[in-house]
Amino acid sequence: MPILNKDMTLCISLSGRPSNIGTRFHNYLYEELGLNFIYKAFSTEDLPGAIAGVRALGIRGCSVSMPFKEEVMDLVDAIEESAAAIESVNTIVNDNGFLRASNTDFEAIADLIAGNELDPEATVAVRGSGGMAKAVVAAFRAAGFEQLTVLARNRQTGAALAEKYGYAYSASEVDAQILVNVTPLGMDGAQSEVQSFSDEQIATAQVVFDVVAFPSETPLILAARAEGKRVIAGAEVIALQAAAQFEKYTGHALSADQVARASEFSRQ
Repeated sequence: MPILNKDMTLCISLSGRPSNIGTRFHNYLYEELGLNFIYKAFSTEDLPGAIAGVRALGIRGCSVSMPFKEEVMDLVDAIEESAAAIESVNTIVNDNGFLRASNTDFEAIADLIAGNELDPEATVAVRGSGGMAKAVVAAFRAAGFEQLTVLARNRQTGAALAEKYGYAYSASEVDAQILVNVTPLGMDGAQSEVQSFSDEQIATAQVVFDVVAFPSETPLILAARAEGKRVIAGAEVIALQAAAQFEKYTGHALSADQVARASEFSRQ
C-alpha cells in the first residue's frame, strides 16, 4: 500500500457493526492495482454528521450497512434507480460534494439468483424486513418468483415489505424450498450462536441462503451443509457488491479472479 500522503483518496464504510471484510477487500485491490486510495471502516451514532463529513472532506466513496441504509436516503443529493426501487442505499459516491446513492446489494443478489439457477417455481421464505431484506425480496420478484413469504417479528415492516412486492407475510414459521436469512441472527456478536431457521425447516429445504457475511460459516450455513443442502453464503454477496462499489469509487472494473482473491484475503 502506498505511504499515506496528502493526495490519497479516502473511501469509508458506515455500519452498526463494522468488520474488516470491506477494509481488507478494497485495500488489497488498491495495492494490487497501484491506486493511491485507502479504505477505513467506521461506526457512528450521528449519521447526519457522518454524511456531512463525507461531503465536506471529499471522501470519495461510502459504503452503508445496517442500520443506516434507509435513514441515509434523506441525506444525499441523488438516488439511482437501484436504491430508489427498494428505498434502501448501500453505496454513496461523492463527486465534488454531490452525493449520489445506489444499491449494489440488489445487483449482487440478482446475480446470485441467476448464477445459481434458482427455480422461479420454488417456494421462498425470507427472514427479515430491513434494508437488505428489501434488496433480497425485490431481486426475487425481478427474477420472476411468485411464491415468497416474508417472515418478520415486526409485523408493520414485514407486512409492508410483503405487500410492496405482492408476497405473503407471516409472523410464524413456514417451510419453503429456498430459505433466506437477512437478519443479524448468526452474525458475530451477541447472536452469533443463533440459527435463523430450524433444523426442521432446513431438512425440507433445497437451498439455504444466508446473507450474513461474517462469519462465512454461520450456524445456518453449517447446519445446511451437514444436511447436504445447496448453500449460498454471505461471503458471496459481500464480494459481488463490494466489487461493484469498487468500480464506482475508482473507475476500475474487476475480473472474477481479482474478486475471488480479494474476497479470500478479506476473510483471513
